[in-house]
Amino acid sequence: MDLEKLFLTRQSTREFSDETVTDGQLERICRLATLAPSAINGQPYRLYAINGGKAKKFIPNIMVNGANKWADGVSAFIVIEQAAPYTVQRGTRTITNEQFIGNDIGILTAYITLAAEDMGVQSCIVGLRDEKAIAEFLNLPEGTRFPLVVALGHSADGYPVREKQRKPFENVYKLIK
Repeated sequence: MDLEKLFLTRQSTREFSDETVTDGQLERICRLATLAPSAINGQPYRLYAINGGKAKKFIPNIMVNGANKWADGVSAFIVIEQAAPYTVQRGTRTITNEQFIGNDIGILTAYITLAAEDMGVQSCIVGLRDEKAIAEFLNLPEGTRFPLVVALGHSADGYPVREKQRKPFENVYKLIK
């Protein structure tokens, strides 16, 4: 798919068909996403791909305060765990990625959604989630951070690609010479 078409068609999908996402598709999406840049190449995350019957059991973890009811049709999830900050020594300087972790996870998430869309898999980034329940589901310590979850599946027949509603370009762009 050409890049502009990819940007124009990728959207948050909230109505999915019964078609499943394969384990191979999940692995490829995650492999491509980990090519995303990150501060000092710290890659401050771990990805958990949840598929099949486990995906259906995972759904309650993102049903927070009545939100995300659309998730019943999701066939797979990628859970992003936030790793501890990473420090490197470069000569006499000590450099950390601590203040960039949120940026790095945001870039990673964009790569996940674009890689998925390029493969014909639709996505929705889930911000509302129960981190304590997710840690329990994944058998990880309480307090483990999961800043985002990406729901994946194939859009339902007839689900429209919506026209992008954005601010006028001149309101967000200024060339400085």
